[in-house]
Amino acid sequence: MEIDFTKMHGLGNDFIFIDDRTGSIEQYTDFSFLARKLCPRHFGIGADGIIIINESERYDFKFTIYNCDGSESQMCGNGMRCFAKYLYENSLTSKTELMIETKAGLIIPRMIIDGKNKVESVIVDMGEPVLVPENIPFITDNKRAVKEKLYLGENDGETDNTEYVEITALSMGNPHAVLFVDNLDTKDIKKTGMAIENHARFPEKTNVEFIKVVKNDELIMKVWERGAGQTLACGTGACAALVAACLNKICKNRAVVHLDGGDLEIEWNRHDNHVYKKGDASFLFSGRIKI
Repeated sequence: MEIDFTKMHGLGNDFIFIDDRTGSIEQYTDFSFLARKLCPRHFGIGADGIIIINESERYDFKFTIYNCDGSESQMCGNGMRCFAKYLYENSLTSKTELMIETKAGLIIPRMIIDGKNKVESVIVDMGEPVLVPENIPFITDNKRAVKEKLYLGENDGETDNTEYVEITALSMGNPHAVLFVDNLDTKDIKKTGMAIENHARFPEKTNVEFIKVVKNDELIMKVWERGAGQTLACGTGACAALVAACLNKICKNRAVVHLDGGDLEIEWNRHDNHVYKKGDASFLFSGRIKI
């Protein structure tokens, strides 16, 4: 079977888009297997994950995402901006505000259109942050997981005299562990990120954000993504970073987050308790591949 695909990225966080509104591809192959086949950068198309476009019974479209390791994720902020741009610029919709079904619930992207009828940027209503630990999920006796000591040796049954990090845990439709650091250059993102991602206190694993606070409306972030490893950007992670910074009283409720792939504008609106993310999305190329 041959399928059409489109490669897009949001700040360097790249995805393979597959339109399966008819369901014919899902009947032919397993998407988890397809992600593992297509995402390797030397033996496949190369991407952080694949995003499937489906019909939705309740909303405008359904968004499904698989990480490069084949695991299914609940949501992806950068992927959602690309998703909205794909739908509009491929004439699958004429709406500039969409209601999208995801495993994390309803997500509403709003597109800003330029004079050439192209999507200039996308503002995504990411919904309310989840702060109740059992709903993240994260194991703790506290009502909120702020400034939690996470002993990295706990995965090996050790709790005393082991290395620990201080994290703030929350969910933006998927789990996040946010660390505030003085110097990003001295952190071993892979080693620490992998240890936290697979920590026993995160039953569904977690994304990990390393944050340096520049000032109270400006953050620098590096990210280790659950199921994908270190990536250039993570939209839900940038949202989690701002919320965590606010919970730790070191940031305003609106800030620019600098990622390796570019910048995102994040706001935690205290009136409706929703987090809003603004950024661009880019088309790379389209093609056809035998699967």
